[in-house]
Amino acid sequence: MRRVLSVLAACLVLAALPSGASAAPADWAHPDFKIRPLATTGPTGLSPAQIASAYGFSTSASAGAGKTIAIVDAYNDPTAEADLGVFSSQFGLPACTTANGCFKKVNQTGGTSLPRTNAGWALEISLDIQWAHAVAPGAKILLVEATSASTSNLMTAEDYARGQAQYVTNSWGGSEFSGEKSYDSHFKQTGVSFFVSAGDAGLPAEWPSASPNVISVGGTTLHFNSSGAVTSETGWSSGGGGCSAYETATTAQAAFGTYSQVNCAGKRATPDVSLDADPASGVSVYDSTRYNNQVGWWVVGGTSASSPMWAARSAVAGVVVDATLVYGSSISYRDITSGNNGASCRVGFDLCSGRGSWIGATP
Repeated sequence: MRRVLSVLAACLVLAALPSGASAAPADWAHPDFKIRPLATTGPTGLSPAQIASAYGFSTSASAGAGKTIAIVDAYNDPTAEADLGVFSSQFGLPACTTANGCFKKVNQTGGTSLPRTNAGWALEISLDIQWAHAVAPGAKILLVEATSASTSNLMTAEDYARGQAQYVTNSWGGSEFSGEKSYDSHFKQTGVSFFVSAGDAGLPAEWPSASPNVISVGGTTLHFNSSGAVTSETGWSSGGGGCSAYETATTAQAAFGTYSQVNCAGKRATPDVSLDADPASGVSVYDSTRYNNQVGWWVVGGTSASSPMWAARSAVAGVVVDATLVYGSSISYRDITSGNNGASCRVGFDLCSGRGSWIGATP
């Protein structure tokens, strides 16, 4: 496996804590993506067609039509729309622009005065919007940029996003803290599905991935033969997961048949589900905002990739994806039974890959 670099980005600082809540450390959170270290002039990671083939996803250019996917990130990516255009053109996807009404970028309250640029978050944003569009090319993309990476600003952005979209994805998180439950209400809205990356450092659980109001998305590794066909899918060694220290399992999760084997004693177990996230089987992302003094095509992994893909796949299904659905029988899963992120992937539900990866074009 090639060596990967962890993204260095501004840390989240907890602000405006509710009364009685306990602040997290100043270095609490981060974007959840990892990259191969060098950008290239052409794509060398997985393409939308390869991901669609690996999971049996729809290849229709109108998949997700009528739905909006909101992406919440911090700071501004000044080249987000242009880079999405390069990505779409490269892979034959329909254009998604402000002009045609597919793409919209706003600040945390829906305004047009955008935050300052941050290169690390800009690469995160490129990953999020490009792969949401790749899986659901017919859906609209709403990019909501928080003024900074403080919890106060990110929650303000979350509140705006949930009022505008049916699917909201968040590719950031950090260590749990005792006051986290005070913020869980920001991830709750009738008719809206929330997705959060589970992290890129194995166990223990992160927040907001541990919130019972979100679908926690972990990571896997796709393995291919010499012909490019998927031979297997295993748990990614750095995929996030674990038992929450503070949150209680949802009724649907606690009642699921193999929940007991994770030994979380009634606490929230993460992840719920997974999808490709290992940079060794990473996806192609185009970014022209200079990062590590480079521009061009990156190979990107991390649960920052799997979360927007799950949100987009949910938009294609056109249903509310919550714990009841995830732990029910409507979704077809590839059970990930090999691999270890500090917990072993095993038959049934586990702290390595949750229920597994979504496969097939229905629902």
